[in-house]
Amino acid sequence: MHPLFDTPVNRKGTNAWKWDVAGKQDMLPFHVADMDFRVATPIQKALVQKAQGGIFGYNTVPDAYFAAIQTWFRQRYQFRIEKDWIIYTTGVLAAITATLKAATLPGDGVIIQSPVYHHFFTCIRNSGCQVVENPLVYRDGIYSVDFDGLERLAAHPSNKVLLLCHPHNPVGRRWTASELEKIAGICVRHQVLIISDEIHCDLVHGEAPHIPLASLSPAIRQNTVTCTSPSKGFNLAGLQVANIFCANSALRKDINRYINIHEVCDLNSFAIEGLIAAYTEPESSQWLEEVKIYIRDNYAFLAETLRRIFPGLHILPLEATYLAWIDCTATGLSADELTNQLYRETGVLLSSGHEFGENGRHFIRVNLACPRSQLSDGLQRMSAFFSALNGKILTC
Repeated sequence: MHPLFDTPVNRKGTNAWKWDVAGKQDMLPFHVADMDFRVATPIQKALVQKAQGGIFGYNTVPDAYFAAIQTWFRQRYQFRIEKDWIIYTTGVLAAITATLKAATLPGDGVIIQSPVYHHFFTCIRNSGCQVVENPLVYRDGIYSVDFDGLERLAAHPSNKVLLLCHPHNPVGRRWTASELEKIAGICVRHQVLIISDEIHCDLVHGEAPHIPLASLSPAIRQNTVTCTSPSKGFNLAGLQVANIFCANSALRKDINRYINIHEVCDLNSFAIEGLIAAYTEPESSQWLEEVKIYIRDNYAFLAETLRRIFPGLHILPLEATYLAWIDCTATGLSADELTNQLYRETGVLLSSGHEFGENGRHFIRVNLACPRSQLSDGLQRMSAFFSALNGKILTC
């Protein structure tokens, strides 16, 4: 138990996307990927102090901002980033889109490894490119990369970019050094640029750390554009802040040009202060470690409860993120059918795996970053639903 994370926060009526969408009065959401926890105290204090200044004019980005990023990635991930490599922007999706525009021509192929974050599809299409899927291999309840498929697609001359989700949303994988080296080796060999979305890097669980792809070798670094943000790890999505790390100077110049063309080249004052407080204050780091423990405990609670109320559901290992990925094949329903029925009958709102690609159509995603009482409420509502469903299956 943890007093900060156990305490429910009423987000209704606060313009929270997760909570204030039109729908049932008793809606209980576990779909949108933000946390229902108050942020670390140093971040709150930094934002309050900025607000108390009372002036919100145009601002510059101070050296302290860049130093905070450099120190964080050096100390936590042994990744030494030069200040010149950093391009700040308003979000990881803006970073991905600008990089795609800089690195591709209309009609070029962009490889993704589905099931994957659904906005990858829209970023690629909005950039005038073609989605090229190299589906992950799902075997014995574990996902892995189809390296033969990746090699074949990377060798095709029209495919210019691999958009990598690292750690992977929604399947919860932390890619290992061996896997990353194979992925990068294929892409370097075929001159396919890697855009590595590492927004969930601060939410890796267990002893094995997150490995920034660009940290593996100079050759990989020159062929990788890393996109990061404190928004997932520190629950700062509303501040709209992200960073691009690009060691390739020619490519960096082109990316920066598109960041400016798209007018996503400025940070608001609160974003700057929030990032600095997240990355530099010891109490913020402690908050992060404690929230990861709480998420893992919620995962264990979810897994045990699901085993009891519907043993056929298979919850995949959670190596990273706060998003549980659950195989619901045994229900006999598609993910769309299951999530729609659950919402209609119980008010519980989950993500259908179909959002993340055709091969996610028998999976659901559950956000675990919430107070235990909230998760328990959701599971109690789901229990009667699954009991009835299990009865139907047994009588068939």
